[in-house]
Amino acid sequence: MSQMFGSEAFAGATPLTTHAAIGCVLAIAGSSSRVLLDRAAIAAIADDPDTVAAAAGQVGSQVKMRIGSTWLVANIRALKLEDAAGTLVAADIDFLGEGEEERLTGKLYSFRRGVTRYPMPGCEIYPVTTADLRQVYSATDRPHIQIGNVYPTADVRAALQVDALLGKHFALVGSTGTGKSTAAALILHRICDLAPQGHIVMIDPHGEYAAAFRGNGAIYDVGNLQMPYWLMNFEEHCEVFLTGAGSQRQVDADILAKCLLAAKSKGRLGQEIGKLTVDAPVPYLLSDLTGIITTEMGKLDRAGDTAPYLRLKTKIDEIKSDPRYGFMFSGMLVADTMADFLARIFRMGGDGKPISIVDVSGVPSDITAVVVAVLSRMTFDFAIWARNEPQRPILLVCEEAHRYIPAGRETDNAVGRVLGRIAKEGRKYGVSLGLVTQRPSDLAEGVLSQCGTIIAMRLNNDRDQAFVKAAMPEGARGFLDSIPALRNRECIICGEGVSIPIRVAFDALEENRRPASDDPLFSQLWRETGGEDGILERTIKRWRAQGR
Repeated sequence: MSQMFGSEAFAGATPLTTHAAIGCVLAIAGSSSRVLLDRAAIAAIADDPDTVAAAAGQVGSQVKMRIGSTWLVANIRALKLEDAAGTLVAADIDFLGEGEEERLTGKLYSFRRGVTRYPMPGCEIYPVTTADLRQVYSATDRPHIQIGNVYPTADVRAALQVDALLGKHFALVGSTGTGKSTAAALILHRICDLAPQGHIVMIDPHGEYAAAFRGNGAIYDVGNLQMPYWLMNFEEHCEVFLTGAGSQRQVDADILAKCLLAAKSKGRLGQEIGKLTVDAPVPYLLSDLTGIITTEMGKLDRAGDTAPYLRLKTKIDEIKSDPRYGFMFSGMLVADTMADFLARIFRMGGDGKPISIVDVSGVPSDITAVVVAVLSRMTFDFAIWARNEPQRPILLVCEEAHRYIPAGRETDNAVGRVLGRIAKEGRKYGVSLGLVTQRPSDLAEGVLSQCGTIIAMRLNNDRDQAFVKAAMPEGARGFLDSIPALRNRECIICGEGVSIPIRVAFDALEENRRPASDDPLFSQLWRETGGEDGILERTIKRWRAQGR
């Protein structure tokens, strides 16, 4: 090999490292370069436990090279046999970062992302050791949570830097069945353990997470959410109360705005506010609103013009009388309970339970998006109006995010607009957004690009893979190519929350901390018989009562 690279390539002074060189730099081209590896040199360290743990010379493993007193660390992205004899292997590498060299031992320390000096062709390549990896992935000097082991090691811990993770939003993506819900629960549990007085709101569309957070969270569903209807702004009122389309919808909206402002003005709180707007979260009575609509309708001379008023009144009366909407439109929710509602949902004085799980699985499907919009907007508006107060940052986690911010239609509804605004502006006000989705290609591209940290589990769909790769930094390409080959409970993490891109095997989560998302075991359950009459009777009773 020394003949191949020149007589001085491997014949110089022994470097301050415990291992000999395994190759040299062949070509340098910015972040992505090429090196030649000596198979014999790699085989010579094959039995060394320190390099075996770091998988020396394999795709996805790291190598290092020295420039002066600095070690550069790079990731191996691809390998190719270089000569007919099979002794040399060409490897494409992506530079990850650099660290200082400890004078006495030659070991790597003080690792940081990015490269300030590039090596020259012929620079020697060394295997990264387990000790090096601990330095590279260490986050001991910053608040962090440990979520698993760095692949392919058994004991190098993977850490997420909490302030960077939450300060610039994050997304967790992965196909169904890869352990995505359990991974989300694991990350949130670790954050709760680190910050038991934190403020986290999770929108749970399937009712999975209540089982995971009964011990350290507050669980809300249609039975105890008690979200007052008057917290909706005008746009959300329109999504619930208006049934028309096109020009007809605009006429109905104008009537609703006038009558809604009058209804809010009738209340005591509305009379105390000098400049009351239609968006102000002021209590009012639905009966006052329908009464004002009826009065306005009676002022008209022509009967044909009553249709918009009748549409509005009919829709409001329908919602008032439907028990499914009782959690939001009950007559018991007219008192000024805004402070109590915000304190419950945002865990202000949470008594060591920093997370609210809002289970919207029982919410009627036609207003689910509105409920999520109200919760999201209240989070953002609270942060804006509390700017001059002691800051209380809030993390909003949205499961099945592609439902609410669909690609190409993110501005079509209130929830898409407010989540898009949080993605763009939330960090300025202390609102962090966590998106969890199984179909990232169905998610608005602009929103995903605002996520500073992306946690990608296995994705089976080509479009999803391409979408996630486009949103990740260039230096992560070698890791991203392995997304289709990830095992369950494994992920690639790139972005602000980690020092460099890493592949992680998640820790196992305790049984009582897991979400209720296990797949049914058909081979076992189809052997069980008996009690079918009772199953049908109870199911039909709940079905007809529209209650769970």
